[in-house]
Amino acid sequence: MRRSPFVARVTVPVAAVAAAGALLCTASTGSVAAALPTAATAVSAASAALPADLTLVQVRQSLLGSHTWYAQTYRGVPVLGGFYAVHSTGATSSVDDGRKTVSGLASVTPGLARAAAATAAKAHGNARSTRLVVVPGASGAPATLAYEVTTDQDKQVLVDAGSGKVAKVTDERRLATGSGKVFDPNPVVALQNESLKDSANADSAVPATAYKTVTLANLDGSGYLRGAYATVVNGAKGKNPAAFSSTNTFNFTRSDSRFEQVNSYYAVDRVQTYIQSLGFTNVNNEAQDLSVNTTTQDNSWYTPSQDTITIGTGGVDDGEDQEVVWHEYGHAVQDDQVPGFGASNDGGAIGEGFGDYLAATMSQANSTDTATTPWACVMDWDSTSYTSSTPHCIRRLDTAKTVANRTGEVHDDGEIWSHALWDMNKGLGRDKATRIILEAQFGYSPTTTWAAAAQKTVDTASALYGATDAATVRAAFQARGIL
Repeated sequence: MRRSPFVARVTVPVAAVAAAGALLCTASTGSVAAALPTAATAVSAASAALPADLTLVQVRQSLLGSHTWYAQTYRGVPVLGGFYAVHSTGATSSVDDGRKTVSGLASVTPGLARAAAATAAKAHGNARSTRLVVVPGASGAPATLAYEVTTDQDKQVLVDAGSGKVAKVTDERRLATGSGKVFDPNPVVALQNESLKDSANADSAVPATAYKTVTLANLDGSGYLRGAYATVVNGAKGKNPAAFSSTNTFNFTRSDSRFEQVNSYYAVDRVQTYIQSLGFTNVNNEAQDLSVNTTTQDNSWYTPSQDTITIGTGGVDDGEDQEVVWHEYGHAVQDDQVPGFGASNDGGAIGEGFGDYLAATMSQANSTDTATTPWACVMDWDSTSYTSSTPHCIRRLDTAKTVANRTGEVHDDGEIWSHALWDMNKGLGRDKATRIILEAQFGYSPTTTWAAAAQKTVDTASALYGATDAATVRAAFQARGIL
């Protein structure tokens, strides 16, 4: 693992004072008021004057000269991402000036104890090191003070030194990319063909045009389907051994059990990447275990005690339909947000409804809402094995069901909850609705009622976006009789 080049290995304060026009600090406001030199400005090695507030990081010799790297500091505290480098070759030197503007920071005294910062970062691993840093503000915003905690899970966690809240989580691993064939999200949708049949897993049953070659991101480079957000845990031997490629190239077809491993890995990596794009760094942000094609049941499930998603092969192999994988990932998400979630019948129905919503909204990104394969119809390919009418759907997010139609079966009742979420999606847009839903779920209880969860979602919409959007959310739940 490469260390950040701006984490000081040697602490040597720079005594040189900046020449005229270099960095000036205004003590009364804590702002940096200076015209920073242009990157790679050629200067004389003999006359170059170092700016103040630098700490030596390292000196390296190359074939042509020496390269000296410094970290920027502010009142003795490292400035996150701020650097300064002098490259001396022959009689001249060039400068790379990566110092950051620091403004609006009146004090560098933290309000939070160092140990408390390590505790705040605990969800991302045990602290290996903790240091106080200045975080420059973006686009002129005030700088903030934070603790940078590095953990034994190779995460770099920024904890606000005042509030104690986690501000940012960065995976320090240098991850690899690969490629592979997948169905996106499944062949029925990709080909707009409801007549497709499994035909005992035969390659000939699905035209080659249904496959899509994609980038498999965030792999660990081991040659297996192991990455930052998903890990296929199949064994190296046995009936369905783990897929391996020394070149990280995974081009299989559906008759090969390794195809479902690739499809499942890609599905989970995509959904976690999307969740993080919404601003969430701690919603099941881990390598989700996937046990693929390890049961012949026509079913898939998430096991909370093992934190594992199991993908079955009965009927259409579930791993061939990304919407199945996304649905199961929804359970993993809620279990991560609320330990033991779904202990009540209401909670169980919310879990099924959210899983269906997650499957539908993930399909929104890469498919078209058509009469043949509507977005509101989920798991179109998997359901071809046991549905006769078209479009083939395991469930829908747009039924006429309300609370008056409850049966007590969580999958059936989940269609009521998912319809409310889907109406939010249509009224507010995909990203805004999903952000509200995910944020609200942090406040659910394991035994929540529909009314309580719905009200929490309305309140979250109000807090995030205001009264108008909250009214749209309330109307969605009222239409289902939940509020």
